[in-house]
Amino acid sequence: MKIKNSIKLSLAGCIIAGWLLSATSCVQDLLNQDPTTELAAVAFWKTESDATYALYGAYADIRPLFDRDYYMDGHGEYVRTRGMSVVSGNLRLGDAYHGGGYNPSGYGSGFDKMYRFLYGGINRANYVIDNVEKMLDNASPSSRSNLETIIGEARLLRGMVYFKLISMWGDVPLIERTVYDNSEVENITRTPIADIKTFIYDDFTYALEKLPARASGIGRAAKPAALAFRGKLQLYWACWNRFGWPELETFTPSASEAAAAYAAAAADFKSVIDDYGLTLFRNGEPGECDEPGKADNLPNYYYLFTPEANGDPELIMVFTHGGLGTSQGEELMRDFAGRNHEGSQVWVTPRYEIADRYQSVTTGDFCEPLIPMNPDNVGKAVAYSTPNSALNPQSYTDRDYRMKSTIQWDYEMSIGFTSRLSTGWCPFIYRTWNTNITATNYSEFPGLTEANIGQITYNTDGTNSGYVFRKFVRNTPGLGRSEGNYHWPVMRLADVYLMYAEAVNEANGGPDAKAIELVNKVRHRGNLPPLTADKTASKESFFQAIEQERIIELIGEGQRGFDLRRWRAIERVWCPPYDNNGVWRRDTYGADQNRYFQNQNERVYQQCYIFRIPPGERDRNPNLTQNTPWL
Repeated sequence: MKIKNSIKLSLAGCIIAGWLLSATSCVQDLLNQDPTTELAAVAFWKTESDATYALYGAYADIRPLFDRDYYMDGHGEYVRTRGMSVVSGNLRLGDAYHGGGYNPSGYGSGFDKMYRFLYGGINRANYVIDNVEKMLDNASPSSRSNLETIIGEARLLRGMVYFKLISMWGDVPLIERTVYDNSEVENITRTPIADIKTFIYDDFTYALEKLPARASGIGRAAKPAALAFRGKLQLYWACWNRFGWPELETFTPSASEAAAAYAAAAADFKSVIDDYGLTLFRNGEPGECDEPGKADNLPNYYYLFTPEANGDPELIMVFTHGGLGTSQGEELMRDFAGRNHEGSQVWVTPRYEIADRYQSVTTGDFCEPLIPMNPDNVGKAVAYSTPNSALNPQSYTDRDYRMKSTIQWDYEMSIGFTSRLSTGWCPFIYRTWNTNITATNYSEFPGLTEANIGQITYNTDGTNSGYVFRKFVRNTPGLGRSEGNYHWPVMRLADVYLMYAEAVNEANGGPDAKAIELVNKVRHRGNLPPLTADKTASKESFFQAIEQERIIELIGEGQRGFDLRRWRAIERVWCPPYDNNGVWRRDTYGADQNRYFQNQNERVYQQCYIFRIPPGERDRNPNLTQNTPWL
């Protein structure tokens, strides 16, 4: 019997052969090989260690379904994804993100591959659940408790994968047990989203009941993770019911369902916040922030996204990465940094428009918009000295500390690396890629001094905005561009704070004191003053404050596109259908770079709100219906 599935599910032979080597994915040819499950069932699943080892494999295989979600930020308006790097090593061959669409529009048909890989993750979780459940019958009381914890972790992982599936595709097939043969799923139909939501809720609830209050190790899940994901599921359910999801024809929104879900989400988030002693990284203090042009002292927010934060309580749930020599490192340096940093490729960059979202540490409100200036037109001296010029480094003073931690503008410094060794400071100067600073040319750059002689400007030729990321870019040697050991957060406490505030605001028709306090805690890490009374005076104004914090706090973490879809806000942040001008994205020189949604009809927007069921899956299974905008 050959293993050959229409959804390309990862089956037991692949699991036993690959998981026990901690592989992150199995070569697709394994789907055509004879299974070894009968032998594995005899030789394996005997002890808690066997079950734990298999669970580790499930974590390793499901990690690549989430740990590059920063590409999904390209669906929003503040991050540009110009493509994506090819994953190094053989253990992640066939990466789920490859082939995806990461522009603000036209992306709904680009995730056929992720659809299949997500189902592979479900089958791997099911394989652990099914086999560990069989072990319960003969387990001792103490062993039974440990085995139930393993089942709880696997069910949490399965729930997370199904949550991602319904967030993108709506109704999807529900597969509750391990699939070993194509015939078991070749005629499967799509299950209504309400039923799958209940299934996910039950998975998260079981995990909550069985997991410990504190994880047994970094990368293992605990009760706060289960609660946080259950709250997030209910928050999304509330949004779909409140704002509607007309592209999903089988779904009927309900105001009463929305109200109940907002209240339930708030209760779960409140428990995460109050019951487990969790704190923000470095107690949410802003830390030090060097003046523009220096980076010896960076704010605490920067270090939250470096290996220094591994194991911190703010990171409620993470997927771990092995680092040097493991072939299981993260790709953050490669994707966010430029060529001076281990030959990285700057696939992900901030758009120019994000800079104006960073508020004043004095007023706590927005600053005057930056003024783009082309030094070729007005002269370098003018462009780099005019107050509020986007090229003038002093225009960026006294702003939210998260700005310094997140992006780099002209004359910002970072540390270059080659062969895992430091090459010293390199200044970022837009459109000067890898330029040697010499005694004869340093004066050509108004922001440089003799101290910069001998440096080489930061080669970030992949950016078209005038900015590059500092967030996620390591400043310590020892790791290559694809060998990072930062543990990617799929749930962190600051996000829970903001989701709690959103849920309470909707449930109560406005904020309460706790919701305001939590938003202010998030703001405090940027050294911002508390929200003024007008920002909390109504449900609408407080929602705007929450959205502002989600933009700044969570940029580059893959949240914005999902927020825009669940709030039905794409038309709001871009433009209505048939707008003749569309919306341009520009750079610090004032040049128009990319235009989106120009004269687009309603169908283009609808195809952003719900993704296409892969045609290949429908060709193999005539019972799979298609989402309406893709018919």
